[in-house]
Formats: sequence, C-alpha cells, structure tokens
Amino acid sequence: MAASRAAGAAGWGRPEPAAVVAAVLAALGWLQATCGAGTPPSDLLLQPYFPSPHGPRHNHRHVRDCQPLKYGNITHEAWPSDNRTGGPVATTRTFVSYIPSEGKDRKVVYGHFTFVRNPLKTFSVLEPGGTGGCQAHRRAPVEETARLGKCLVAQNGGYFDMGTGECFGNVVSDGKLVRNSGGLQNAQFGIRKDGTMVFGYLSEEDVLDQANAFVQLVSGVVWLLRNGEVYISQSQMAECGETQTTGTFDKFINVISARTAVGHDSQGQLVLVHVDGQTESRGVNLWEMAEFLKQQGIINAINLDGGGSATLVLNGTLASYPSEHCSFDNMWRCPRSISTIMCIHEPACEPADCSGHGDCVEGECHCTGDFWRGPACDILDCGPSNCSLHGTCTDSGCLCDAGWTGSNCSEACASGFYGDACTQKCQCYNGGSCDPLHGACSCPAGYYGTSCERECPMGWYGPNCQQQCACEHMCPCDRETGSCNITYAVAVQDQLNKAGQCLASQNKGRSQEKFSLSESSFGVEEAEHHISLQDIKVPGDDRFPFQNLHDYLRTEHTHRKEAGPQVAASVFLLTLKTCFSLQPSVKLLVLIPKEDTDQFPLPVFCQGATARAFLPHLSPVSELFVNHLLVLGKTQQN
Repeated sequence: MAASRAAGAAGWGRPEPAAVVAAVLAALGWLQATCGAGTPPSDLLLQPYFPSPHGPRHNHRHVRDCQPLKYGNITHEAWPSDNRTGGPVATTRTFVSYIPSEGKDRKVVYGHFTFVRNPLKTFSVLEPGGTGGCQAHRRAPVEETARLGKCLVAQNGGYFDMGTGECFGNVVSDGKLVRNSGGLQNAQFGIRKDGTMVFGYLSEEDVLDQANAFVQLVSGVVWLLRNGEVYISQSQMAECGETQTTGTFDKFINVISARTAVGHDSQGQLVLVHVDGQTESRGVNLWEMAEFLKQQGIINAINLDGGGSATLVLNGTLASYPSEHCSFDNMWRCPRSISTIMCIHEPACEPADCSGHGDCVEGECHCTGDFWRGPACDILDCGPSNCSLHGTCTDSGCLCDAGWTGSNCSEACASGFYGDACTQKCQCYNGGSCDPLHGACSCPAGYYGTSCERECPMGWYGPNCQQQCACEHMCPCDRETGSCNITYAVAVQDQLNKAGQCLASQNKGRSQEKFSLSESSFGVEEAEHHISLQDIKVPGDDRFPFQNLHDYLRTEHTHRKEAGPQVAASVFLLTLKTCFSLQPSVKLLVLIPKEDTDQFPLPVFCQGATARAFLPHLSPVSELFVNHLLVLGKTQQN
C-alpha cells in the first residue's frame, strides 16, 4: 500500500526508489517479527494481505456494486438457525477422504465436521485467554481458552497479527462488541439475537445495528459458498481490489494447507469444519475446500484462519494434528497460540447464573426454592393469592403486613394479638379491643385510658367517656349507657348525700327566680365548719378586681350575663362541701364553661375523692379563681 500511494503521488505509475526501499524494509521487519515468533516462512502464504495491513481498503459500496446482479443490493445471506432442544448439543464426525474425489491430483485428506444444534444457545465467539484478550493483544492456545469457556468443542476463529497479537476484523462475544473493524470488507459470520445466522459482507451500520443486534460475530477471509454455490471468484473481487496484493491473495487461495471454515446446512445446524494439513505439503486449497463443503450439503460458509492456527479441541483434548514444531524440540508438534476461538458449549441460560436463584440445565433455568419463577428465575411468586394483598412475597414465602398472619397472609390477628405476624399481645383491659396493626386500644362504653384501665368519671359515659350525662339536676348517669335510671354504689351514694344529692337539687323550682347574692344566703355549714363567702379570700387582678368568693360570684355573674349566679354558686358550694376544707393535701379542680357555650357547669370533685373529671374549658374569670385555689392548696392541676 505504501508503494502504491507513493507511485500515485508521482503521477506516472513508477514507484519512487525511496518508497520501494521503505516497503521492502517494512516487509523484512514484519518477516523478522513473525519468524522470530516461531512462524515458518511457508505460513506467510496463509497471510492474505502480507505485507500490507489486513483487509481491503475499499468500502462496502464497492462490494455491493461489484457483486453479481442477481443478488441486487444484498451483500450477505441470512438463515434461521436450528432451535431444537434435547439430544446432544453437537456431534463431531471424523473423515478421511480423497480430494478431489477422482483424478490424478486427488489426495487423502482428513479432518472433522461438527454439527451444532441450537447455535443461538450453544455457540460463542471467545476472546483469547478469556474476556479482554483482544484489548490486551493476548494470544493463547485453543485448549486454554476452551477450558475457561467450558467448551465441549472448540476451534480457532478469526485472523490476528502474528507479531503483535492484535485481533483482526469484527468481534462480538456473547452480545458484547469487542472490536469494530470500521467497515472492513472481509467475509463475516455472525448470529443475531433472534437466532438468524448471517454470512457475507457487512457495512459498519450492519455491525452496529441494535434493532436485531449481533450476539456473536467473527471475521474470516473469503466467502467460500453462497447459497450452495462456490463464491471464491466474487470474494476475490470483493476482498482484494489492489494490484500490489493480488499475487499474495492468489497464493493464499491456491496454496494447500490446513484449513478451517464455518457454515450451515439446510436444517439450520451450524457446521464447523477442520481439515488437517501443513502449508505447501498437505491439506487443501480454498477451491477444493469449497467444493468439498458443497458436496457435504453446506449452504453458506466462510473461510477462517488456517495453517498453523488450525486447531480442534474436543472435550478439552487436542484432536487435530498441529503443523508447527515445538519450541523445545523439533521432534514434536505443538498447537499455536492464537486469537479468538469458536466455542460449542452447553446451552446458555439468560442470565447465565439464572439470576442467582437457579441452575442452568441444557439452556433452561431450573429455579431453586419454592417461590422463584420465570425463565430467568427472577420472579417471586407466592401463589395465585399474591399474599392476599396483605404482605410481600419473599424467597422464603409471604412476609405478612402487621395485623395479618397465615401462609398467604389471609388471616387477621386473633383477638388479643397484633403487629408483625400477630406475635405481640394486646394490653387492653375491661374488655377493650386493640388495633391489629399498632395495638392501640379501643375502649368499650364506660372506660377510657391508654389501656382502658379507667372508669368514666361521674357525669360522663359511653365509649372512651366522650359523652356527657343529661340527667335531671346534673345527676350522674350509667357510665356505659348514659341512662339516668341507675342505682349508685354505696361510696358514690355517700358522696352524693354529702353533696346534697345531685347538683342544685336544693334549688329545684327556683331556677327561674331572680337571685340576689348575699352572704347569709350562701353561707355553708358542714359539721363543725362554718364557711362564709367573704371568708374565702380570692384576690382578683386588673381585669377582675374581686377580693373574695362573694365578689368573685358577682363578677362571674356579670361576665356570664345569661347564666345565673345561682348555678355558679352551687358549683362552688358543692365543691367546698365535698372537700370540706382547703388542705395542702387536697387536689381541688373547679371548672366552669366559657361564656359562649350553652353548657352549664359540671360537678367537680376533689382529686383524692373521685376519678379525674373531663370538663369543658374555663371562662377567664373562673380560670383566675381556679389558679388561686390551686396555689392556695399548694397543688398542681391534673
């Protein structure tokens, strides 16, 4: 190529001496490098482009325009691959044949055919020495790469630089684009993701197409058979279009040597072909190879690397006869370290590890455990009920949400239990029920508290004691039903007796009378105590300037306007009569409704004498008064 470009620049077709010398030196350097690597000079004949760079320099359009008209614009052939399962993955047969079959030039040739079922699942192009081999320019014996790939059958693949180890052409390995040749026009073989096998010439766009991407791809040199016809002459035009390489390419085609090829039969089986030989001594040329394959019913086939690279390994054992002498002793023959290989293996699963939840058996994932499903063992399935929508399916079964239990999470927690898997015991008393999710108690009528441990205070009833009694004279009601027709317990009856039965009962019939506050009207006598309204000192403030309970009641009456002081007075008199006196140990709570409510004051009690009362909000006046009482009694409001 360098000589050709130099001559063209001069414009007369005669190469410049300097260019010729440079080309010769380059060739000698390449020869020295390859021979130094253990390559016999005769095997240089198996390098189709020596000493130029690998591959033709023209583009895909040139190939398309130069092919026979009957093929139109299609430069490759596609064939659906066999997809049968069961039976052996591959069958390898050994042959010893006369090639050609008759005539004085016939010779004995021996080799192998390997017929491969379901190649989409069982065939891979592997890099030398494992993943990354092409990038590292690594070379490795077929046996080594086959062992890493667990290959049942392995054969050498694409071409490579014998000096540097660089992989030539396109390489796609198990769906990964390892090398893009940039549209180099050599014969290609590949398998697309739908299982279609492709033979022929590809544009760079074809190689990179993702609509039906290649999962395996390797480059050879010379398309041997196209649709059952020998295609070598057309290949020579497609793959060699330059004067300086024509002689080399002709020798490459016509020299006898060990050869390898890949093709397919009419059933869609992939066929690997290996012919033993030694360059210029034994083996076949490409014309003979193509005719032999045609006779065996091969439809499409391309030629792969041959000569000393031709290697076949069966079940990890070398099955071919190497043509190269071993470096340690010329007495023996050793296989060459080469580049990519074609590997036949047990059917692959997708993904190969079955998502970590199964075993790959003949290309199918056999899921482990009781709940992994799907072709890739990546779907958790806990049955048609799907954990009854009350849990999450895991690899150990249904993980139930709080409040549910059972193998399908279809059973609610039994009474008295709650939480995850219903393992926590409820802490609800007096017949209270707990929420199966969080364990919160729902109290029955007559009880309240976090654990339903408290009875409703007098004057309140119902679930969680949320309703006020509506009994005459503000008498207590049944804590469960709110009924006023009840019989009080002895302790409660005694308390009510001390308080003068029910609130304001002594004032029955006088509620509509005009009420006048006087000290004599509201003095309270209880046992030996005489309590005067004016004796109970209740200091006011700037807003409510009263000095004692008498003044307070007046102020409260004025503030509330419509609510008569009779009721307010009765509240405090009852409170004082119930508690007897304001001692430091007494917890006294006095509460009166706000001005804008329709509720009347409720019974109030000494904290030590009865349960805590649930009462309405304070009016501003009452709040001041209550605060004073609490301070006076040295107590805290509960």
